[in-house]
Amino acid sequence: MTAPATTDTYAPTERTVPTRSRERASYDKALVHSILDEAYVCHLGFVRDGAPVVLPTLYGRVGERLYVHGSTGSRPLRATGDGVKAPGLPVCLTVTHVDGLVLARSAFHHSLNYRSVVVHGTAHQVTDPEELRTALDALVDHVVPGRSTDSRPANAKELAATAVIRIDLDEVSAKVRTGGPNDDAEDLGLPYWSGVVPVRTVNGTPVPADGLDPAVTLPDYLSAL
Repeated sequence: MTAPATTDTYAPTERTVPTRSRERASYDKALVHSILDEAYVCHLGFVRDGAPVVLPTLYGRVGERLYVHGSTGSRPLRATGDGVKAPGLPVCLTVTHVDGLVLARSAFHHSLNYRSVVVHGTAHQVTDPEELRTALDALVDHVVPGRSTDSRPANAKELAATAVIRIDLDEVSAKVRTGGPNDDAEDLGLPYWSGVVPVRTVNGTPVPADGLDPAVTLPDYLSAL
């Protein structure tokens, strides 16, 4: 019997309980949100014409809902429906951070330190104009917080060419590996380096666009990245 959902956790399901390394799984909402909020790209999986498809794309989170960016010409996005006239599109969305290269004395025990989230659900296209603008702001601010209020909002033509789908955070799990290699006791004396190489994403110095008015200075929110 699995634990029920609470205000702080998601309820485990058959699809969110891993078959391997179950001790690394977590259903803590704060952890899930932190992993989602730190990444830039998700991978969206679905079935099209009987075959699996996985697409990398941008996303943003608003509370317990994810918004995923796409084009109105995309076949899978057209299949999502609005949740009223169509049942939506079953999807699986994943996000992963690589935090370290784990090098063991044996090839078998090499690994990665990572943080990941898997979301199962049904995607629906956002059709309400107010929600669509909220979703687009969330997509922009997810990449650079504060940017949505410091850029021209989408006009009618651009909104017509942009599709956004929403996925509720309901059937969700996180999985995390930390620490060093799990070498076998009989391998501890072998003459091979063993340990962890940390991996980090670092922002570089912002590069102004060609033709930028010299009077336009670097915003504080970019300086803080």
